[in-house]
Amino acid sequence: MRVILIGAGSAGRDLAVRLYKEQHDVVVVDRDPAVLSQLQEEMDIQTVVGHGSSPAVLKRAGVAEADLLVAVTDNDEVNLLSCVCAKTAGVRFRVARVSNIDIRTDCDLLRLNELGVDLAINPKEECAVELAYMLQLPGAEEVVDLLQGRVLALGFKISADSPLLRQTLKDCLPQELLRTVRFIALQRGEDLSIPFGDTRFMVGDDLYVVGQPDALPPLMDVVYPDRPKIGKVIVAGGGSLGLSLARQLERSGMDIVLIESDAKTADACSNVLDRVLVLHGDAMSHETLENAGIGENTAFVSTTGSDENNIIMCLLAQKAGASFTVGSVSKPQYVPVINSLSLLDRAVSPHLSMMNSILHFIRGRNVRAATLFHTLPGELLEIVLDTGHQWAGRAVKDLGMPKGTILATMERGG
Repeated sequence: MRVILIGAGSAGRDLAVRLYKEQHDVVVVDRDPAVLSQLQEEMDIQTVVGHGSSPAVLKRAGVAEADLLVAVTDNDEVNLLSCVCAKTAGVRFRVARVSNIDIRTDCDLLRLNELGVDLAINPKEECAVELAYMLQLPGAEEVVDLLQGRVLALGFKISADSPLLRQTLKDCLPQELLRTVRFIALQRGEDLSIPFGDTRFMVGDDLYVVGQPDALPPLMDVVYPDRPKIGKVIVAGGGSLGLSLARQLERSGMDIVLIESDAKTADACSNVLDRVLVLHGDAMSHETLENAGIGENTAFVSTTGSDENNIIMCLLAQKAGASFTVGSVSKPQYVPVINSLSLLDRAVSPHLSMMNSILHFIRGRNVRAATLFHTLPGELLEIVLDTGHQWAGRAVKDLGMPKGTILATMERGG
């Protein structure tokens, strides 16, 4: 597939690397020749210097021959205009990063699909959904939703007092639990495998499981008895990610506090949040954290635009008594490093959340969605079997799926 990427910032670069490794024909457009030169040193891709919304620049990029255009610059207007041009040129799929929530929600005045946008993505909103699931399932390394949230996939680390130790999987859990979930992956160091009934686990193993949302909390209570109990969430940063997360958590039953250092932004957040306490202050200040009520059973989530500040805030929150800390980082490659060093309990990347939303455009018509974990190699694919599909009516054992794949769950008739 020929893909044109508009924007070579962190999001564009990471997406280019992903697509290049999958052997797609990638063209990257950006105004900074130095950034493009660096990309060409790392990958055998075509680059074009220029403004991504310029018809002349898009022609030089070969827009008429492209199958997919993805515009991920920091400018919503550039991204939208790039998709308009791509639609006119006959590009089959057009994806735009749209950060302004008003553009995405005010459908009466602005119909994005008519402009040529097949998928409008706000990476901060995508990440906020993931964070909300994680906070409502404390102890999970990460949580992603499948089948539009009707099924969740989560990963957790085997602790020293886990009942999964020293027993086989088939013997260590009640049968009623085993019938409601499916264990899909085991990562031990660099080794990745699929767990079976006779698999034995070790302290520090990362185990991944799939199940319906109401089946996972009872499982976590059994396999991770020392997981933190969260009654309050403190969100540092009232930008798009922090605000989206606070909105997601408003009806969770937990006490939610949002800390924002800018007075105008704090006031704007207060006006749109009904069940959240908004504080104007510095989240790096011990006094502010005390005023927010930090302590036992408190989760602290740093969502500012600075990776360094987010990490430091989490460290300060841990020292102040927070039982669970999560930091947002802009570069997905930092996530496994931070998690392995245990600087904070979890690190997440909005850019990786955005890539999850884009991937289904390059998987073929039978793939409804594709999801990446932050730390686990591999991919979760949602496949729709249309009438006449080669798998329809066949037993699972006869499908001939590649080695290393597993059927995690199935939905039939809603």
